[in-house]
Amino acid sequence: MKKIGVVLLIMLMVCGLAFGQKAQKIKIGIAVPTADHGWTGGIGWWANETVKELKKTSGSVLDFRVVHSANATQQVRDLESLATWGMNFLVVLPHESDPLTAPIKQYQARGIKCIVVDRGISDYSFGYVDLAGDNPGLGRYSGQWLSRTMKAEGLTNYVAMGGMPVNIDKERMDAFFAEMNRAGGLVNLLGGNRYEFGNWSTQDALRIMQDFLTRYPRIDAVFCQDDDMLLGVLQAIRERNRTDVKVVLGGAGSKVVYKMIMDGHPQVRATALYNPTMIRDGINYAADVARGFKSDGFHYAATPTKVVIPSGMVDKNNVRQFYNPKSIF
Repeated sequence: MKKIGVVLLIMLMVCGLAFGQKAQKIKIGIAVPTADHGWTGGIGWWANETVKELKKTSGSVLDFRVVHSANATQQVRDLESLATWGMNFLVVLPHESDPLTAPIKQYQARGIKCIVVDRGISDYSFGYVDLAGDNPGLGRYSGQWLSRTMKAEGLTNYVAMGGMPVNIDKERMDAFFAEMNRAGGLVNLLGGNRYEFGNWSTQDALRIMQDFLTRYPRIDAVFCQDDDMLLGVLQAIRERNRTDVKVVLGGAGSKVVYKMIMDGHPQVRATALYNPTMIRDGINYAADVARGFKSDGFHYAATPTKVVIPSGMVDKNNVRQFYNPKSIF
């Protein structure tokens, strides 16, 4: 009788342990900026959508929490909240690199596996995934497409806008001008490799383009690097009734611009990929490691593991495979 009691007790303990293990979910914290322009709005939308999808497919194995932060200071506090919640993984798109670097390194040292998306951090001495779009590729493909288009159509004069004075912007613009200069015979009206910063803002691009249109009686083409800025450029052209501008090329890949391409807009015929779906890649990477589909070796490495999301051009030939009418961007 005693033996039966002992066996039952052991069975109950084993079942209780198994139940406890089964109930212990792996927690993935996701921190993204609040939407301050279309692209970051897309980041937030895709983060939420990806979590919805994974909740359907991962059953009770994974738990998620998404936070949207208005600035770097709030994002640091939001990471503290995720750590208190008990996250095992952190997927973060930093508001700014420097203020987020020390907190991310601290959490990594505490055993939290970190995936940093898009805006990298400034410490390369520990193990995390550095997942980003191909910024030089965006500039290179844009320059190749625009120079080829201008040459084919006998166009000469162009103006250019960048985003903000940050490293990824410089990578894009350096690669763009390298291709434009290599083509030969194309004239940057601002001179050399000069351009204006539009802050990835529709309103700032509108103001800059109004100035360009006042200064230059003939502009054949505009490179504005970003599809939000492209909307401001087009507005300025319409308001001035200018018919000289034949090509406007943005970037990042918004559904509004995809629709323009599909509808045959005469000035908007392509855009370069830097898709906010990269946050989905970061979340899926964490989920795959959590479920054993990918290695967690990056966490123990002495330097970051670089993952690059390729860029490329979207035009009338492939636009339908990228267009998602439900996306916010």
